[in-house]
Amino acid sequence: MDFTYETAKDLAGLPLECYDKYYPFKFSQVWNNASDVSEHTNYIPIFAGCFDWHSSVHGHWLLAALLNRYPDSELAEQIVSVFDQQFQEEKVAKEVDWFKRDKHYERTYGWSWFLKLYQELKKSPLDISHRWSEILQPLADHLVKSYIDFLPNLVYPIRVGEHSNTAFGLIFPLEYVQEFGRPDLEELIKHNASVLYNSDKNCPLTYEPSGFDFLSPCLQEASLMGKVIGDSGQFELWLREFLPQLFDENFELVPGEVIDRTDGKLVHLDGLNFSRAWSIYYIVLSLGEAATEDLHSNLLRIADAHILQSMDFVVGSDYAGSHWLASFLTHALLIREKAVNFIKTNDNNF
Repeated sequence: MDFTYETAKDLAGLPLECYDKYYPFKFSQVWNNASDVSEHTNYIPIFAGCFDWHSSVHGHWLLAALLNRYPDSELAEQIVSVFDQQFQEEKVAKEVDWFKRDKHYERTYGWSWFLKLYQELKKSPLDISHRWSEILQPLADHLVKSYIDFLPNLVYPIRVGEHSNTAFGLIFPLEYVQEFGRPDLEELIKHNASVLYNSDKNCPLTYEPSGFDFLSPCLQEASLMGKVIGDSGQFELWLREFLPQLFDENFELVPGEVIDRTDGKLVHLDGLNFSRAWSIYYIVLSLGEAATEDLHSNLLRIADAHILQSMDFVVGSDYAGSHWLASFLTHALLIREKAVNFIKTNDNNF
């Protein structure tokens, strides 16, 4: 599962093919008046392809991540051309106006992926000259404010395996604010996560997955709390209460099965396999040296099995999956690298 340049080109080909493919498109919009009805490109001109707004956003994130990984490649030249075309002030202004108009739009799944995209763009050595993050800053600022306005009102966590999952919606913005120094939002995320999740015990992982899941409610929560708790020893204590089965040497987790990959809902289970994998890698990193070599090895084996279950069904797949799965696979592979490097550094027998 080495992440090679050939792999990168194959995965990048999917968002490069659909970023300007405007139909089919799922707008998920409630219209208040007939006069509001218009082409979605009039409201969201940047992220108007790849079937829906959030898939377009994380497709752009995939491209940004690969640009940073292979900055001197032919692929990088393609990505720079797309970004220069996509990220323009007048387009961003329209997207900000749309989000001001509908405070529920893409809450919080799309919000979190956008902040991840912005964070990736800021890492690019080309960002200063091309001004991508500067151009997108108004939308980033608006979504940070949207989080600050929304989170104090969220009394209960949303524990589903799809877009509105609260734990998923907090992980990327937490990484964003920790890098860019927004202590107000960082404190709010940590407070909400602690209030919503600190006392959770015995998450029913055996009840997962539901038929349309692309996120694991239990594993998403655990990966979030690893970042929120911070201290690896304290996180281990919490995790032993929350998912005690992870520490059983005989623990197994069967990957999700997809029968019909032309069904846009059923193919979610391929995404579940990738997000389960990256959540487990996150857990490995958060446990750090508090975990034994055997635990590291078992968790890595289980996560890898999930990636292998679905990775051959991304490139060349039906559009129901191809418009978004490359981003999930890419994120899983990148977090795997970090986990493997950590284990190699700390486990003598790995």
